[in-house]
Formats: sequence, C-alpha cells, structure tokens
Amino acid sequence: MGIAEKKSFVETDAYGRKKVINVCLEPCSIEKGMRLIGGKWTGSIIYHLKDGPVRFNDLARMLGGASKKMIDQRLKELESRDMVTRTVINDRPIAVTYELTDFGQSALDILELLKGWSEKNKV
Repeated sequence: MGIAEKKSFVETDAYGRKKVINVCLEPCSIEKGMRLIGGKWTGSIIYHLKDGPVRFNDLARMLGGASKKMIDQRLKELESRDMVTRTVINDRPIAVTYELTDFGQSALDILELLKGWSEKNKV
C-alpha cells in the first residue's frame, strides 16, 4: 500500500486512550475547500454573485451586516484565487462590478447544499 493509499483510523488502548494511526500530515480535501470558501462572508459573497455581475455597493446592501472593508478584503481574496473577476465600468466616479469565474461558479453547488442543510436543520 502506497503512502497516498493509507487511511487514518483511531485505535483505543486498554486504558481507553485514543491514538490516530496514519495521521494525515497535509490538509485534507475538505480543509482545502473550506480554506477557499469558508472565510467569514466568503460563501455569502459567492452566493450573491450567482446571477451575474453585481456592483460593490449593491453587494454591500445584499450582505447587510458585513462592513465594506470586510467585503473588499473578501473580494480581493476571491479575486486572487481566480474565483471572482473585477471589472471597472466607470472611472469617475469609480464604479466596479464583480462576477464569478467558472471556478467560482463551481462552488455554488456545495453552497446550495449547505443552504438547504442549514434551513432543514434550523441552524
């Protein structure tokens, strides 16, 4: 069995202590995905961009409780991860829109599932 094929599991000794065998030394796929979309407001931003380009101030109104500084920070992170594109639509006064890339769109399925799970369980 190769290193990539090893599965981690938990063993319990005679004293009831638990020990992990073949512990994962790298972030697993779930952790990697959560790092992309799990930041505060990140999933909500992606979700609100699902229907097409949205101007910054409109997005801020959609999100309600998020500060403009937080929204700007999250949008920059999403842009650096190639999940969102930023388009300048007017120079004076500056106006920009944000839109999901194909990669960003690919996160919508999991966000829809999360939304349904949360609503079903009244989380």
